[in-house]
Amino acid sequence: QVQLVESGGGLVQPGGSLRLSCTASINIFNIGTMAWYRQAPGKERELVASTTSGATANYANSVKDRFTISRSGAANTVYLYLQMNSLKPEDTAVYYCNVVSSRTGRVYWGQGTQVTVSS
Repeated sequence: QVQLVESGGGLVQPGGSLRLSCTASINIFNIGTMAWYRQAPGKERELVASTTSGATANYANSVKDRFTISRSGAANTVYLYLQMNSLKPEDTAVYYCNVVSSRTGRVYWGQGTQVTVSS
């Protein structure tokens, strides 16, 4: 059973930084894409950043040059990170970890972690 657990959210002032973490209990060889999504109140869930097993990273235009996605781990535990710098109030949202299995194509989601950017 694949499980994703996020942590690292919280309240931060504009211009501040946060680092989100996601612990994924999944065989590393079964990972296709890992990603962070976010959903703000009243808005649809949107892709923030994604990375493949080849380490290629893609970012939403709104977070380019401010956010950095990375991953580590081995065997049956993989970690996904999102370093968020120069945070803006519009970054306020619930952030979700996402994994797509390369073996089954199934999509897995974490429970989400709240990020609030406010003075």
